[in-house]
Amino acid sequence: MRKASEKFWNLIPHMTPEKLYEILEKYARSRGWQLNKDKDFVFELLKGLIKNEERYGYRSCPCRLASGDKKTDADIICPCLYSVEDIKEYGRCYCGLYVTKEYNEGKIKSNVVPERRKK
Repeated sequence: MRKASEKFWNLIPHMTPEKLYEILEKYARSRGWQLNKDKDFVFELLKGLIKNEERYGYRSCPCRLASGDKKTDADIICPCLYSVEDIKEYGRCYCGLYVTKEYNEGKIKSNVVPERRKK
């Protein structure tokens, strides 16, 4: 699963938040998810993803501290390895970029998603 995600990200040079939004919205839909309806929040996350790509060469989750080593951070390259479980259990991923339809409709209470990453 991670290799397909890496291939996906490598096809997207010179990204803008607006272009990334379009791409991730399609990606989310393909997984049965949505992007968070709070677009200001989403665009801040997208800027963080782009900044991390400039900084590290890959789009690590902007809500976590990356090491700068792609192999070490493979589990937190967006969408992170934990997103499927987080969305299934809490209706949103750790950072809240990807959510369920029910989450966006307010049918799921917004809770803090606990960190699943082992330190």
